[in-house]
Amino acid sequence: MNGIIGISGVLAILLAAGGLVALVERGGVSVRWLSVAAGLVLLNDLLLTRAYGLLPDLLPGADWNWQGKLLALAGTLAVASLPAFGWRASGSALPQAEDGWRPVLLVSVAYVAVFLGLALAFPTEPASAETVAFQLSLPGLEEEPFYRGVLLLALFRAFPARRRILGVDWSWGAVVSCALFGLAHAFGYSKSGFQFDPLTMLLTAGPSFIAVWLALRTRSVLLPVLLHNFGNAITLVV
Repeated sequence: MNGIIGISGVLAILLAAGGLVALVERGGVSVRWLSVAAGLVLLNDLLLTRAYGLLPDLLPGADWNWQGKLLALAGTLAVASLPAFGWRASGSALPQAEDGWRPVLLVSVAYVAVFLGLALAFPTEPASAETVAFQLSLPGLEEEPFYRGVLLLALFRAFPARRRILGVDWSWGAVVSCALFGLAHAFGYSKSGFQFDPLTMLLTAGPSFIAVWLALRTRSVLLPVLLHNFGNAITLVV
């Protein structure tokens, strides 16, 4: 029940954000695509949690949520294969857009340098093999195709107004997608009520703007996936 209440809170925030943008943005909001985005958030959470525990746990001894992540990844790929989305439009195709690689490489190198510096400055305890394997694979592989892929596409269609910034066309959909990514890590519900961690929100929603820029610039989630997993795992292996 806590998970259901928590995701209900996230969906309420999403719909409230859509209402606020509709009031201030001349381009308006597509209610249809905002509803699709809300449905995608619900579907992703449903799969991550094994239908809130209703599906059997096939990996009961695992320390990490391998099963939920794989289910969510399968759901994202299924959505990306639909004609209304498509592999290319949702960033799930491997070919990268050839639109000036120098800025992309500079941003990627800077991202790597920052997380490598943090790993060296704040070393952690040795991690288990399972933890390293998980962080090197599924967080980025599941989250980027969803948040920077199908969800970003739905939100861009929900918020059609565009502004050209740093060589890519942004919309309120980019901001909302980053906020939802942060909320997935920083917002929840337990018997004591709703909880929100501002620092976690900052550390997750902030860097996700870089991932959005890379996805929009290259029209692919490949680099965001690789950098996401690098950022997660580098502190475990340095």
